[in-house]
Amino acid sequence: MELGIGMFGDLHINSKGEVQPVQQRLQDLIEEIKLMDEVGLDFFGIGEHHRPDYAVSTPEIVLAAAATVTKKIRLGSAVSVLSSSDPVRLYQSFATMDALAGGRAELMVGRGSFTESFPLFGHDLRDYDALFEEKLDLLLKINREQKVTWKGRFRPALQDQEILPRAVNNHLDIWVAVGGTQASVLRAGRLGLPVIFAIIGGNPAHFKPLFDYYRNVYAHFKHSPEALQVGVHMHAFFGENSRLTAEEYYPIYAAQMNRVGRQRGWPPYQPQQFAQGLAPDGHLVIGDANEAVDKILRLQELFGLNRFSAHMDVGGPSHSALMKSIEIFGTQIAPKVRAALSES
Repeated sequence: MELGIGMFGDLHINSKGEVQPVQQRLQDLIEEIKLMDEVGLDFFGIGEHHRPDYAVSTPEIVLAAAATVTKKIRLGSAVSVLSSSDPVRLYQSFATMDALAGGRAELMVGRGSFTESFPLFGHDLRDYDALFEEKLDLLLKINREQKVTWKGRFRPALQDQEILPRAVNNHLDIWVAVGGTQASVLRAGRLGLPVIFAIIGGNPAHFKPLFDYYRNVYAHFKHSPEALQVGVHMHAFFGENSRLTAEEYYPIYAAQMNRVGRQRGWPPYQPQQFAQGLAPDGHLVIGDANEAVDKILRLQELFGLNRFSAHMDVGGPSHSALMKSIEIFGTQIAPKVRAALSES
């Protein structure tokens, strides 16, 4: 199982409402990715957002910068909002980054849980599903073929058009991120694409039927069993002491839940919600190394994972706290998880 980190580039917002400068967050982020590589984590993903509380609107630029200071870690988006992107340009950007990284690039696409990019790039939210379906079809075709002939509703047609540059091995690994809708799982399984489930609430066991459904659809369409890949993306943060880590992180985490919640009509985030998430059957992987190892291994046993992605910067923790969390993940948690899995 691959162990890595996903981030959104959350900006720290202090008690006065002052927002961290984007420049500082991006510089810190590159240092954090460099440390992930040094401690032996398998992959890093950065999300695309067009909001004042996030620093990253173009993951490929951040990843290109990270490619120059890392050696082994795989670098990808988490996610790129394909529905409001041009698949041609998106492929070109990641193929270019792949060359800079020596073949370590990957692309994770999704429809996006935030919708700011749709009006920003001139798309109608009523086409939310159709945009993703059509653009995924084109992106996969580009990934297979250097010269592309294609026609759709939302983009000018292509006639024997050469798409350059190509990825290092003339192929990008393309993952699909889903939030729990059966239609999204069906699409990924039908196309035989690796899928990662964002489990950011409730009991993770409730997602088991969706994992089973994906595997059934994948097998029905006769994709290679050896190529099947499933993962989870979950809110996580690590420290030396579980109680202190949770106590210190709660105000930061709750503030972000409330910022998002006010826009979506959620009630204020409560301490009991956080406590439920921290429980053994909860969705938060927050605490010390031993608790994290136990929870990750339970998830692996439940789902048969190929990938665990720790979403580590929710709410904008300090750079020093993130560096410590990354160090613990790479030097304490990952070795114990790998050792346990090798013995099983």
